[in-house]
Amino acid sequence: MTTIAEQGPSCGTRALCDALDLPAATYYRAQQRQKQEAEREAGGVVVISRRTSPPRALQPAERQHVLDMLHAPRFIDLAPAQVYAALLDEGTYHCSERTMYRVLAEQHEIRERRAQRRHPLYAAPELLATAPNQLWSWDITKLKGPVTWSWYHLYVILDVFSRYVVGWMVAPKESATLAQRLIASSCERQNIPHGQLTIHADRGSSMTSRPVALLLADLGVTKTHSRPHVSNDNPYSEAQFKTLKYRPDFPDRFGSLEDARAHCTDFFPWYNTEHRHSSLGLHTPHDVHLGLAKARRDHRAKVLAAAYAATPERFVRRLPTPAPLPTAAWINPPKLLISEDVTQ
Repeated sequence: MTTIAEQGPSCGTRALCDALDLPAATYYRAQQRQKQEAEREAGGVVVISRRTSPPRALQPAERQHVLDMLHAPRFIDLAPAQVYAALLDEGTYHCSERTMYRVLAEQHEIRERRAQRRHPLYAAPELLATAPNQLWSWDITKLKGPVTWSWYHLYVILDVFSRYVVGWMVAPKESATLAQRLIASSCERQNIPHGQLTIHADRGSSMTSRPVALLLADLGVTKTHSRPHVSNDNPYSEAQFKTLKYRPDFPDRFGSLEDARAHCTDFFPWYNTEHRHSSLGLHTPHDVHLGLAKARRDHRAKVLAAAYAATPERFVRRLPTPAPLPTAAWINPPKLLISEDVTQ
């Protein structure tokens, strides 16, 4: 068998490849394959040549020295480019920057090499309320003041099951002491017994403060917190703030602290006694919180039954019924519960 080299003209390999617009590596691979095929046909042992280390490469001892240098405390936090420059400034040269990367790649260390703090894994809070005053959610939102960069702080405590606002306060600043007073007065008004209530909040400074934690411990109230940077863990308070701020009469700015308090004085009675929630069977938080919703629903059922009796032809399928009353309210229901609801 004739090889490519024997068939080609008497000129250099590089010139031949350039004339044919062929990469030199392709030529050498083809030449190697032909050589191996020839040896295989002749019944000889095919020896696959491996690339030898070039003479200018670092010796094993030198490579280990470079690796130890990169592991040194002064260089462990630095990229090879930083190490390379620092050594040059000190009048030292061991190898190029690219060689440092090759040495690290051999040890699978092309990554952050320093010891790093691992953030703890926060489990999603799974909280259930089946009646009022079992689970409260509280949060603080900012209300714009009369001038730029001026704010008032609105504290709101919400019952998760009934969506009833059990306490609120507008203050000029965010303070753990003020939050402590609001929680204590709300628990007193609702006559919360020891060990019954759980209060959920995010991880703001007031929510995680020591005075609030001590107060809740004294009252026998369990406290839980959202995961860091996860707003979905406190959805009820966020939804209530959206209802407040998306109303047509919500101003762009409040002229004073008294102006903000006057607005909230009108809003929260409306929210508790007039605003009907779809998740509450279109009942108000007041009715659900005080146990009046069942009587309201029974009355609605009678009205619908009378309408059905008067004109049954207008109701094609069946006797209409009011929306059901809530039986449970979850913060992060378990995945098993979600999958069962989907299959049903």
